Amino acid sequence: MMKVAARSRLVVVLVIGLACGSPGVIACGGAQGAQSLPVLPGDDTTLGSGDVFDVRVFGEADLAATYRVAQDGSIDFPLVGRVAVAGLEPTAVADLLSERLRTGQYLRDPQVSVLVKEYNSKRISIMGAVARPGTFPMSSGLTVVQAISLAGGFTPLASRNSTVVSRRVNGEVRRYRVEVDDVTSGGASDVPLATGDIVYVPERVF
Repeated sequence: MMKVAARSRLVVVLVIGLACGSPGVIACGGAQGAQSLPVLPGDDTTLGSGDVFDVRVFGEADLAATYRVAQDGSIDFPLVGRVAVAGLEPTAVADLLSERLRTGQYLRDPQVSVLVKEYNSKRISIMGAVARPGTFPMSSGLTVVQAISLAGGFTPLASRNSTVVSRRVNGEVRRYRVEVDDVTSGGASDVPLATGDIVYVPERVF
């Protein structure tokens, strides 16, 4: 398979044992077969049990804290008490907290921001030639290189530039190669992951 000249793009690769036209391999060949890993516009970023996020209220340092969503889908927020947040987007949680603070007459015009730190209710899988393969919580902005670090890094036999990300798009699993050595050397851009992605690192074939 030929490499694409623009290294900032991803190249579709055959997973070991697959051939062109096999299920899940969406393209083979050179530049015309290369495709960027698709961004999933419908990717689920709602909060769920176990997720961790920061809350900041402008001008109110005492209300700044980190929260973990309880099993019942709620958090215990100062002044307003229990607040159900499961199933809500972070922006919706910020709006809800603002409303509770305002209607409770605790603050006149609260400006609340919510930043998700860990999506423990949503996970990715890292398999193959890494030190600690398994499933890991999705965090905001997590990339392929960061995910491999979470799994303890590559093993000595890892084929680093043959790392593959599998992603379900419109009901179809698609596989894309990420040349990790080129990313870490600055020759290519790192790749953001999405909930449910599988990162697979094959071993070198001698």
